[in-house]
Amino acid sequence: MTSWVGRTATEIAAAVREKRATPREVVAEHLTRIERLDGRIGAFRAVRAEAALAEADEVAARSDLAELPLAGVPVAVKDNLAVRGESRRLGSAATPDTPAADDHVTVARLRAAGAVVVGLTNVPELCVFGTTEGVHGTARNPWDTSRTAGGSSGGSAAAVAAGLVPIALGNDGMGSLRIPAANCGLLTLKPGAGVVPAGISDGDWFGMSENGPLATTVEDARLMLSVIADTEFVRRDGPATHKVAVSLRSPIAGVAITKPYTTAVREAAELLIKAGHPVRRADPPYPVSLSLTSLAHWTAGTFVDARGLDRGQLARRTRVHAAIGRSFVGTARTGKAREALRRRLEPFFAEYDVLLTPALARRSPKSGPWHERGWLSNVLANTNYSPMTPPWNLTGWPAMSVPFGTLPSGAPCAVQLVGLPGSEADLLEVAEQLERRHPWQRTAPLD
Repeated sequence: MTSWVGRTATEIAAAVREKRATPREVVAEHLTRIERLDGRIGAFRAVRAEAALAEADEVAARSDLAELPLAGVPVAVKDNLAVRGESRRLGSAATPDTPAADDHVTVARLRAAGAVVVGLTNVPELCVFGTTEGVHGTARNPWDTSRTAGGSSGGSAAAVAAGLVPIALGNDGMGSLRIPAANCGLLTLKPGAGVVPAGISDGDWFGMSENGPLATTVEDARLMLSVIADTEFVRRDGPATHKVAVSLRSPIAGVAITKPYTTAVREAAELLIKAGHPVRRADPPYPVSLSLTSLAHWTAGTFVDARGLDRGQLARRTRVHAAIGRSFVGTARTGKAREALRRRLEPFFAEYDVLLTPALARRSPKSGPWHERGWLSNVLANTNYSPMTPPWNLTGWPAMSVPFGTLPSGAPCAVQLVGLPGSEADLLEVAEQLERRHPWQRTAPLD
């Protein structure tokens, strides 16, 4: 009997379309793996076992089965997006346990493409921090369960890295796709503004939050992005070269990048040179004020999201974060700081097509009850290991995390690719060249 666990979404969908597999057997096999392994991983807040099997049968009965791009593919959804019939808890005790009447548009597009939602994944409270733990569960890195999966799409990333699903839906307001993807050895792309419908929270953190895929291959990431964007991201007919800038500098002053991540960038740059791209060292002109701009928008977004919730049921770190953000809301809403950052960085990207950087500064923090610790310890832990992601939410430009190399522990390392608006297809192409020349192990060895 063929096993579908560990297979890509592209492989599964092709098998279902060709009737070499049924949606029910594919979904049932993944549900069995979830039941067996998720107690160790903590990826899911809620598993939709009965509903998923029923929906798998509905997919099998569809008259357009042979045309569905994600036919029968199990997918996990981050628990800040509406799934019809399920509550949306955002990692908090303060949110209502009320079933959603309708799917978020990205979830609806996945279902229309034939995907089956098997569950909702754990997030830190209100999706604020780069570690995933709280009252609904703790998401651990399947490669090293002593470490956090990252956040805030930590449960979605853990689910894919553990082979519980082949793809998952997450979102990214300050690195929330790229951080857990880098920790867990996955491929992700935070699209540029307007490419994929957002609608993640009240104002989407002033337009910085974007929905995107978590996958084990570039092909799956491209496929899922095409579905949720309702736009096909096709490969070029022939190879193209891109002017690539390589930077090892942290955008946040005073944060050092550790050797595994700088080594990964240098080795990735060498592969891109061999692929024919002109590559040179060059640092973007990050302003010294970037750390304050990032903190202002990060905390202000949390203040907006926390309004109307019972503060007594919020974790202390969330309450403090929101309280600090109150004074920054007006400034953040003007968009002036973000526009100034774009103007400052645009000349750099007029000279270079792609920026290659470390994805993280160091490995993820140890898994633990970070939601019970103080605000400052959380902010310092987040900033010290993930300073590379915030600029590209502030600008609204696309950015990817691509697995590359390994850490001394054996867990995955990663690099980041950044481009101007509209460069999603180019970034996927560059990532695919890295994948082809330096393939990575797709899922953690849990069995």
